[in-house]
Amino acid sequence: MQLETILSNWLTAQETQAADLLYLLEQAQADPNQAAALDYDLSLAGITHRAKDFLAIAPEILQLCNTLKFHDQGAILKTLWELWLPLAQQIRTARQQQDQPLIYGILGGQGTGKTTLCRVLQTVLAQWQYPCVAISIDDLYKTYAERQDLRKTQPELIWRGPPGTHDVDLGLEVLTQLQRANLGDKIAIPRFDKSLHNGAGDRLGPEWIDPVEIVLFEGWFVGCRPVAPEVFETAPEPILTAGDRLFARRINEALAEYVPLWEKLDRLLVLSPEDYRLSKQWRKDAEHQMIAQGKTGMSDAEIDQFVDYFWRSLHPELFIQPLTQNSHWTDLVIEIDAAHRPHKIYHPSDLKSVSLFPR
Repeated sequence: MQLETILSNWLTAQETQAADLLYLLEQAQADPNQAAALDYDLSLAGITHRAKDFLAIAPEILQLCNTLKFHDQGAILKTLWELWLPLAQQIRTARQQQDQPLIYGILGGQGTGKTTLCRVLQTVLAQWQYPCVAISIDDLYKTYAERQDLRKTQPELIWRGPPGTHDVDLGLEVLTQLQRANLGDKIAIPRFDKSLHNGAGDRLGPEWIDPVEIVLFEGWFVGCRPVAPEVFETAPEPILTAGDRLFARRINEALAEYVPLWEKLDRLLVLSPEDYRLSKQWRKDAEHQMIAQGKTGMSDAEIDQFVDYFWRSLHPELFIQPLTQNSHWTDLVIEIDAAHRPHKIYHPSDLKSVSLFPR
């Protein structure tokens, strides 16, 4: 609680205290694994510089989080200090180390804070004069007409989402244009509206943007790699029947078409629930809240069917968990606890994960 108090006091007074800076330096030095994972500057000058950045951006971040329905000021300030600011600095440094825009992949499902993270990073990086665009794998969905045609040959694709329902070539074209853009160019960013066609969704007209320094490319399976087909013989639930295994194999084959997209990534961050089954409960919580507000929402049985469909297509134990342990593909893992908070953070090469928010 002392950290949150210090940060709140700073925000009120709009100045830092020397004793507080020394305390925060000692705290950072006491967790070398955490510091290494996020490249903390473990010097008084480094802490002082982060404090300056914190005071400059905290009011805007609080306002942003309020619009995103995230109202716990103490938790916001703590996360800004311990995670968001160091991560933004890490991303900025990575951009400085190469001669073209950085493409930063973010893998995360519902409830992992993916949207909030992207919005915060965009806000911080923009203040540092590093323009940034966020693109979702959802923005690459095939058009409504194309997906209707797809279902004629692949009726098992009940919902959009799994590999095979996106325009990979479009994604490659957009990322390449962003990498090669010159001053004065305009780049067309595809956008998708999930509400069209009674929820089936369709592509909108593109958003035209100026060249950027950083691209945040996010989605629920960004970076996932195909697995050996034989793993489906002993796959976890809900891959149970011969039909389930056939579906999983076909999606696995379709996933191979996305590898050229992943090869465009300069870095990959994985937002991983401490138990993948939390995502189903989070979806139920969200739907219950919508129903309580008088809106239309899915029943628990419908949610079970919906989430199981995605687990049959790309099961987290088979496709996401391996990424959290593979330092060749993954640069950073943030483990999310049941309360949607970043709980542990680590680089896959150092599986001595550390707790950001001790219980």
